[in-house]
Amino acid sequence: MHRTVGLALLALALAVSQAHAETIILKSELKAANEVPPNASPATGTAEASYDTASKTLTWKINFSGLSGPPIGAHFHGPSEPGKNAGIVLPFKSPEPPITGAAALTEAQAADLLAGKWYANVHTQANPGGEIRGQMTRQ
Repeated sequence: MHRTVGLALLALALAVSQAHAETIILKSELKAANEVPPNASPATGTAEASYDTASKTLTWKINFSGLSGPPIGAHFHGPSEPGKNAGIVLPFKSPEPPITGAAALTEAQAADLLAGKWYANVHTQANPGGEIRGQMTRQ
């Protein structure tokens, strides 16, 4: 009898914790006008991500086209508001599109990301500071 009650309580606890878990969708439009300073590149792109609050895992997919040359780097930067630059918080394994990946975030990283303080940035030889950029925002 005690074991049955214990299992029931465990099942209830799991159900409650799963009820608080959520997947948060974030998106961004990558463009040269978002760079600091802006540049004249006609390149465009999109960054889409989802953050699982239970596993604390961020997954992403980034696509772009029209760069001035091959991408030499691509990353998430932060924490920063639009119009300001910040350091790399999460590098991507390859800068070639489509860029996909996943990573576990710390509590501080997740807080900055969900507060809109991360941006996706793609760098080229002609624009080493970044050719296209977009702030990640909740959808």
